[in-house]
Amino acid sequence: MIIIKKVGKQSYILSNPITIKESASIVGPKEKNGPLHQFFDKCLEDEFWGEKSWEKAESKIIKETVNMVISKSGIANADIDFCFAGDLLNQCIASSFGLRETNIPFIGLFGACSTFVESLIVASSFIDGDFAKNTVCAASSHFCSAEKQFRFPLELGNQRPQSSQWTVTGSGAVILTKDGTGPYITSFTPGKIVDMGIKDVNNMGAAMAGAAEDTIISHFKDTGRSPNYYDAIFTGDLGYIGKDILIDLTESKGYNIKSNYNDCGVLIFDKENQDTHSGGSGCGCIASVFSGYIYKMLQEKKYKKILLIATGALMNSTSSQQGESIPGIAHAISVEL
Repeated sequence: MIIIKKVGKQSYILSNPITIKESASIVGPKEKNGPLHQFFDKCLEDEFWGEKSWEKAESKIIKETVNMVISKSGIANADIDFCFAGDLLNQCIASSFGLRETNIPFIGLFGACSTFVESLIVASSFIDGDFAKNTVCAASSHFCSAEKQFRFPLELGNQRPQSSQWTVTGSGAVILTKDGTGPYITSFTPGKIVDMGIKDVNNMGAAMAGAAEDTIISHFKDTGRSPNYYDAIFTGDLGYIGKDILIDLTESKGYNIKSNYNDCGVLIFDKENQDTHSGGSGCGCIASVFSGYIYKMLQEKKYKKILLIATGALMNSTSSQQGESIPGIAHAISVEL
């Protein structure tokens, strides 16, 4: 018998809610000095963490985060069916190099900064379809490696415009399992590519806000829910500028999200005291904030229903150099107790 799980145009209700069994997070020194530092499992003292390059450091960060979440879960490596992970580096080398010794079947993913929620959607589908029982999902980013790849070498000391965001140095990982007592992933809404025509690589919030609006509105229309169904709505890394744009865009469509909405890129840094301009960004932004702060709020039942939307800018250094605009993507999941 075929069970139709699709609702509306692009949302899906899982037949059996998928338990988020455990989480782990490791972040860098700037994140250590931010307002959420007490929620992370480990905070680093420097960006290299004993490695010879920033890229090697990022691989170590995601490796140790995945090892930590597996250890915390009490599930043996041999009992984890898949690892879904990704990052921002070319060909996702942070994930593939960092996780090459786990001996777990690996499926690398790229959705730019939306990769973490993308991994949760894919893993939930595998478990709900009886292709897996236990999976690990992870994502990472590193300020220094991202700046080097996408913008300017740090040695140049380029001035950052106020619209720019600070790529989070960090990683978050979770274990999803078929059996458990929650928090549960109950539904998801994969996003469509939305291009706002933005070409400024220092204004990612504006580039991604349209995709976030499209996915959120689609989720509400498909499920028949309103914003107040959720205790909290979180986007991934729109930052202050993108957050304000999203609030205006959704309000223009008749949905007021202002009272229960926040952005992980806004939460992770102290804008005034840390000089991060428009806030945080990167795959590790929503991954570490969810795996640290939000997951603990769910465990303590301070949130019982949340909508988590990860946003991504689908560009690379070549496309920017050739004058292309920056397409956006946003994926959403519902997490409920």
